[in-house]
Amino acid sequence: MNHKKKALVITTIASSKNFILKKYAKDAIKKNINFIIIGDKKSPPKFSLKGANYFSLQKQRSLNFSLSKLLPVNSYSRKNLGYLIAMKNNPELIIETDDDNIPLKNFFLKKITAEQKTYVSKKAGWINVYKFFTKKHIWPRGFALEKINAPLFKNLKLSKVVCPIQQGLADENPDVDAIYRLTSLLPIKFNFFKNVALGKGSICPFNSQNTTWLNQAYPLMYLPSYCSFRMTDIWRSFVAQRIAWTCGWSILFHHSTVKQKRNVHNLMDNFADELPGYIHNYKIMNNLINLKLKSGMENIKYNMLLCYRELVRMNIIDRKEMKLLNAWFNDLKNIVKFNLF
Repeated sequence: MNHKKKALVITTIASSKNFILKKYAKDAIKKNINFIIIGDKKSPPKFSLKGANYFSLQKQRSLNFSLSKLLPVNSYSRKNLGYLIAMKNNPELIIETDDDNIPLKNFFLKKITAEQKTYVSKKAGWINVYKFFTKKHIWPRGFALEKINAPLFKNLKLSKVVCPIQQGLADENPDVDAIYRLTSLLPIKFNFFKNVALGKGSICPFNSQNTTWLNQAYPLMYLPSYCSFRMTDIWRSFVAQRIAWTCGWSILFHHSTVKQKRNVHNLMDNFADELPGYIHNYKIMNNLINLKLKSGMENIKYNMLLCYRELVRMNIIDRKEMKLLNAWFNDLKNIVKFNLF
């Protein structure tokens, strides 16, 4: 069996007849991609899809991972197991998306490297990246409400940067918060714009909807469990951005490579789930910025523990999270060679 350089991870409770999952599975066969699907308690009892490796809840519990015994059920954070499963095969990169995001033609065609010559923003504070790709007043889920009307910082410089975390946009039904969905109109199609990288001091949340992680950034993929479902990937992104700066990395944002046919959601439930973010996101990032982190990839573990302890101290995340985070590092230590320990 030839080594698969790329992995694709999705968590779902949909059946194997889901046309989007079938599309990804078909593409995974053509592109020689390790396609991993993580089920949950509400997943169908039988699931079989050619081109995909499906892990039921029972199969997940049999995995030799510390985290598999600790993760809550009915939780998006079970996706963490998909990351670990993918890492065992030592891929060069892991792509993650969701079961309601249809891949566009360029989804797998885009050449992905950590080193990029692109437009870079540094020390600009909160940057609404969506404004580079549309003239409409729209902002990403997780963006600090205090800053949604701030003018766009346009002083971008063309530079070579290292971007092992890369966020793609989503057309039609993009990742926006419940406030936007309740007050504004969709669909929307983003314009094509050259890649934008946010370096040290420039902030924008990114999600788990259309995100590529190159291997040096794998430890930062960890999704917290003991927090709002609508904030787990957002708060992960704040931690990842803060630590990326200590490694000399930028976060890359690029044009849409998926379009979302959003699953049914109760928008008022979404609003309630997002409320901690509306209230605290600006302060969370400020507090993370003020932490005295250590420089270098070898300090990612130390820095992540410090960041999550701060979130616990702020009562943003329950203290039970630390047990899971330590299990994550234990599993990483056993399956991949990172100079973190």
